[in-house]
Amino acid sequence: MIGSKYWVFLVSKHIKIFSVISVLIISLISGLFLNLTVYSREDDYKGEEFINVTVYERINPAIVLVEAQLLDGLSSGTGCVINKSGIILTSSHVVNKASYIEVTTSKGETYKAEVVEPYDQNGDLALLRIKPKNSLPTIKLGDSSMIKVGQKVLAIGNPFGFKGTLTTGIVSRIDYERNKIQTDAAINPGSSGGPILNANGEVIGISQSIFNPDNNKSNIGIGFAVPANEVKKIVGAYI
Repeated sequence: MIGSKYWVFLVSKHIKIFSVISVLIISLISGLFLNLTVYSREDDYKGEEFINVTVYERINPAIVLVEAQLLDGLSSGTGCVINKSGIILTSSHVVNKASYIEVTTSKGETYKAEVVEPYDQNGDLALLRIKPKNSLPTIKLGDSSMIKVGQKVLAIGNPFGFKGTLTTGIVSRIDYERNKIQTDAAINPGSSGGPILNANGEVIGISQSIFNPDNNKSNIGIGFAVPANEVKKIVGAYI
């Protein structure tokens, strides 16, 4: 007959074995769950969606709202921070002959702005200066000579005052005669001065205008941007 101490030993031994097996099973299940979770998160942001999310999150902090008081009312547009000290690139038609210019950053901080570079009426570009409390994130200018019709582009702007709006499309055409990039990425009033970006997050153009039958009041998929290489001609000393 087996003694009671031996039974206690067997029970204890089996409990330990069961505990070890339980821990292994729980670890295996937890690891599998974590792997599935990680996979699903990565899978949520693959391909073009991954490009859209990462480019937007990286570039939008460097995009600002530009508002200017003109003789005929308030003008609203978009600007790109090109120097962390507060130099901002925008379209000259947004601020031309303005009596007062105000810039609002992506964090909601508002500053008075002044023009630091003469208006480039041909390229429709202007540089503004603000005095921010802290260094600002900046955009990176790409090489617009490398663009191809059909390549993916992203546009960030403030259409109709909706700050930080992202739209996507392609390069629809390169207008060599007028030195403009044509795109079907939605550009609307308020987007002027905003960046046209490639899939790497480099600025290949600055949104300038749209074309449609209703006097440029809304977008129908024909938008134009100033090529980045033209932009470099006036911002070289500030970047």
